[in-house]
Amino acid sequence: MPSPAKKRKVDNEFAKSTQPRGLEYFFSKQRDNGGSRTPSASQSTQRTAAVEVTDTGAAEMTDEELARKLQAEWDEESRQEQQRSEVLVAEEAATQEPVKSSVPLALLPAAENTLSLQSVATAEDLLATTIPLDESPLVFEPAKYRSILQKQWAAASSSAGGGGASYAFLTRCFVLVNATQSRIKIVDTLVNCLRLLIETDPDSLLPAVWLATNSISPPYISLELGLGGSAISKALKQVCGLDARSLKSLFDKHGDPGDVAYEAKKKQAFTLRRPQPLTIRGVYQSLVKVAKSQGPGSVEAKQRIVDRLLQDARGGEESRYVVRTLCQHLRIGAVKTTMLIALARAFLLSRPPLPAGGLEDTVDTRLDPKILAAMKKEELAEIWARAEEIVKASFARRPNYNDLVPALLEIGVTDELLVRCGVALHIPLRPMLGSITRDLGEMLGKLQGRAFTCEYKYDGQRAQVHCDRDGTVSIFSRHLEVMTDKYPDLVSLVPRIRGEGVDSFILEGEVVAVDRETGELKTFQTLTNRARKDVALGSITIDVCLFAFDLMFLNGQPLLDRPLRERRELLRLLFIEIPHHFTWVKSIDATSEDGDTVSAFFKGATDAKCEGIMVKILDNLTDVPYTGGLDGEADDGLLAPAAPAAPAVAPTKKKTKAKTNPVGDSNRNGADSAAKKTGGRRKPLLSTYEPDKRLDSWLKVKKDYNSTFDTLDLIPIAAWHGMGRKAKWWSPILMAVRNEESGSLEAVTKCMSGFTDAFYKANRLFYDDGQGDEDENGDDKSKNTRTQKPSFIEYYGPEPDVWFEPQEVWEMAFADITVSPTYTAAIGLVNESRGLSLRFPRFLRKRDDKSIDEASTSEFLAGLYRKQDLRPANKSGNAVNDADDEE
Repeated sequence: MPSPAKKRKVDNEFAKSTQPRGLEYFFSKQRDNGGSRTPSASQSTQRTAAVEVTDTGAAEMTDEELARKLQAEWDEESRQEQQRSEVLVAEEAATQEPVKSSVPLALLPAAENTLSLQSVATAEDLLATTIPLDESPLVFEPAKYRSILQKQWAAASSSAGGGGASYAFLTRCFVLVNATQSRIKIVDTLVNCLRLLIETDPDSLLPAVWLATNSISPPYISLELGLGGSAISKALKQVCGLDARSLKSLFDKHGDPGDVAYEAKKKQAFTLRRPQPLTIRGVYQSLVKVAKSQGPGSVEAKQRIVDRLLQDARGGEESRYVVRTLCQHLRIGAVKTTMLIALARAFLLSRPPLPAGGLEDTVDTRLDPKILAAMKKEELAEIWARAEEIVKASFARRPNYNDLVPALLEIGVTDELLVRCGVALHIPLRPMLGSITRDLGEMLGKLQGRAFTCEYKYDGQRAQVHCDRDGTVSIFSRHLEVMTDKYPDLVSLVPRIRGEGVDSFILEGEVVAVDRETGELKTFQTLTNRARKDVALGSITIDVCLFAFDLMFLNGQPLLDRPLRERRELLRLLFIEIPHHFTWVKSIDATSEDGDTVSAFFKGATDAKCEGIMVKILDNLTDVPYTGGLDGEADDGLLAPAAPAAPAVAPTKKKTKAKTNPVGDSNRNGADSAAKKTGGRRKPLLSTYEPDKRLDSWLKVKKDYNSTFDTLDLIPIAAWHGMGRKAKWWSPILMAVRNEESGSLEAVTKCMSGFTDAFYKANRLFYDDGQGDEDENGDDKSKNTRTQKPSFIEYYGPEPDVWFEPQEVWEMAFADITVSPTYTAAIGLVNESRGLSLRFPRFLRKRDDKSIDEASTSEFLAGLYRKQDLRPANKSGNAVNDADDEE
């Protein structure tokens, strides 16, 4: 191990090596020795690389001559780029009022007698930084910047992969979005960015949307990057000239790979290859190449692509977001709903340029921003909401930006978009979700005056089943992932359940593990023991039954706008039941007056090892006002209109003026949404199928909400950065029990339920990682956290973002205790190789009256598990809170 003095010496030498140096420094020793010395093997390699970017005659040059030749060429290119920028600014000033007095030159002239690549690699795109993307879209004028951006992008596209809009422009949008927590500012920034792309380079719009949503394909198309942390670390070391120790130091200080890349870019050593400007299309195409690289040599091919992206990234911010994109953790707080809102507003304000000899009869759906700016807040909200609902409904039915964005570029935000992006076979639609109720009493109170059906909520995996005329079957999870290979027995079964007259259909149901002989239901944990991929029919040891509960598509016709009673009748009339293989969910019809009947049905569901019941409205009663909670809460907390977008539904009573309805009278949900936001009337509950919405039309009552269970006193030991709205807080939080014999803390579950915003803020202040910064005295600002896992903590799952100093006790409620392959709590007490975990953990309160020595023990946890095992009604599924469960 090196001594502290040697370590300081090495660090100082490394720090010095990162400073730009002139040519005289590098070749002074050669001249002192009377000429160039014989090159070493590494120097020969460098010279060979240099020869590739020069003419063949360069092979006879000395190192100094070659370097000076390259320097002259780069200086000349810099001067040419500077002249082009000056011409662009001059032309812009001559044709219209100046964009801004601060529109900069693309590159500054290189300092004389120095290799300029150090500054080129870290230089920002100054033009992108001057565009006020965070202005209100009603004030922002894309026309001011369109001409100069087109010329700059055209000049760079001749050498940049993919051509078109620069990645620096998109990076600037990311920086502004990441710098604010205001949802309004985030949407405004995205809208302005999208508008500039729509009007300036529409071909870059689709790649920009994919990159901004932190993905490259929809979930049902298997296109994964498959990059590990080692590939990114290797690229940072190669491109930025870091050794392993320096890179580890940066990771320990900053944690986030993007922040590490930002800092590493500052230390980048010079290179004889001039970086090419990244473009939006080029970055996206590179990611697709990485995802499609397979077979022998694919690892090296992926590494070369990653290296090239980091080499060409100009400036720290581009490097930051390239690496975050490669890690698939962009962390800008722009979730799916935000992007759909931004697309809707952008296409209301902008349209792509017409093609050469464009269509004169193309409908212009744009609205005048000046007119919108003069409107009242409520009127503007109504217009926004109407367009947003069309875009959201289209994406919910066809969740693929490859379908949505081209349609928007062609027809804008119109009712036709719902037809273009309608329900289609073998393309999953986003499932409808149910709202949570605390108990049966709350549920009955919400549904006063309505007929509803109660269905068993089976403890299985939700499945969306597609079957076409030829009998081809596709099965998707509730997260739209393909499960067809996982269930070959269902694939062979599904064509046989079609009754007379049924050609094609899309139905939804629950796949549950069963005993084929008796039909007895098994737990979800049993189902998870089934293989996930490439399952052969002959190797199946866990039998399943499909319990169908909804029909969304039949013989080429979507049924989303039909009431549930009608959809259910078609499902039961036209499909063939096959006992213990395919059947319908067990259900009863009732009203709020049938409390005893519903209670008995609920008890029967829990006794049958189900999670509880689902309660669904049967009919569209538009004349019955809804007096429950606000309907239409979207998954990410944004208010989303609940009524369907299709025109077949009964109209609202509210009238709208024709001149303020740019997207057609058939979609009237925006008015209702605006009314709710301003405390107006509440619309009636409808029984239509609403993809991607969580509504009070469907309510779920689960046994863990209804029953009283034991609680556990657990210790918070670690956490991850939250997503979306919770990005600045810790969520989820890893909890542990105490092992009395060893004195260690054993991880038992992650919790992200039961916390208030106030608690999240206080908890973030209490467990402050300090982001690795130091105060003016050189002391670390972190509080109650560690950068490494303490030796006394037993946990082997995914690495948390921060480790807590164990010192608090929190009381937690839960539904069940299950055997877990991930958590270590009570390992060996119930199962030799697996520990125990909690299902649906929920925070109740801090136990300030208890120290960590009084927290629940692994023995106590094992005792609760054995006690639970004696109650069949309380047996339940998954040990690891599987993502396919409803919650």
